[in-house]
Amino acid sequence: MDLIQKIRQRAVGSGKRIVLPEGAEERTLRAADIVIKENLAHVILLGNHEEISDNAFRWDLKHIAKATIIDPLDNPQKQYFADLLYENRKAKGLTLEQASKLVEDPLYLAVLLIKAGEADGEVAGANNATGDVLRPAFQIVKTLPGFSAVSGAFIMVMPDSQYGDDGVLIFADCAVNPDPTVRELAEIAVATAQTARSIAGLEPRVAMLSFSTKGSAKHEKTQKVIDATALARSMDPKLLIDGELQADAAIVEAIGLKKAPGSPIAGKANILVFPSLETGNIAYKLVQRLAGAEAIGPVLQGMAAPINDLSRGCSVEDIVNLVAITVNQTNNHVQ
Repeated sequence: MDLIQKIRQRAVGSGKRIVLPEGAEERTLRAADIVIKENLAHVILLGNHEEISDNAFRWDLKHIAKATIIDPLDNPQKQYFADLLYENRKAKGLTLEQASKLVEDPLYLAVLLIKAGEADGEVAGANNATGDVLRPAFQIVKTLPGFSAVSGAFIMVMPDSQYGDDGVLIFADCAVNPDPTVRELAEIAVATAQTARSIAGLEPRVAMLSFSTKGSAKHEKTQKVIDATALARSMDPKLLIDGELQADAAIVEAIGLKKAPGSPIAGKANILVFPSLETGNIAYKLVQRLAGAEAIGPVLQGMAAPINDLSRGCSVEDIVNLVAITVNQTNNHVQ
């Protein structure tokens, strides 16, 4: 059984409520039908009831009737959510009139449902840009207690099983933070460890990457990684983490033994935390294209609730898989 199958299997029967704001969009609706059929989650679709029902009939989707459908433009709870949004954002200058208009936007209503405890997670982006998906999330759901950084991890499934855990590694941050601070880099490490446990079912072994291994080069950029490693240890004392390590020392046992003898991580890492967005993004794309790895993600980390963004070129199967991932993420969130 491959990793995605395991992730979907762990989601079965969860009862988690996942909101899909692009409820009438064809790929989203087809994915919702599969999610309901496979009992991966309880689906909340946002959109016009008649349009969703007509589309489900047109495309012969037999399970959509089991979803909860909420029309943002004709919502009996509209005033309740407008008040909730106003209270949450009035200090930032939002008026009640503006809040009443924003709750008609499915992307805002989705995160308000999470804020109100009426949904457990969100998957969006089939029709919307990343910034539009994340803006309401940052404003309303915000970050986990003790976290200031949101990051994006990719689960990399390698054709060569000698690396990571039977070929599975997690790369972060590959999607959000251009130049993380020491604090943000430490948070990325801790959050990615949580992702490893809840989604990939791995016991994390975290390598904090640099162009230096254990002092082989001295530079302010290597010192940042060293400081972030120490801070991550203080944030999660039980976490297996080491740095600074070069990439080969992190994943190749013979090189790890030579460059970092005595390290609990060197040569055995299954999580690679990159020092900047450019290094992480370049690395995952090169590994995906040149090594033929499957890149699952990005999985957003550090939010106070699981909210994940799709590529606008996503397939139906991509949406189903991201819903299953989002369900698995709820294991680390208490609302």
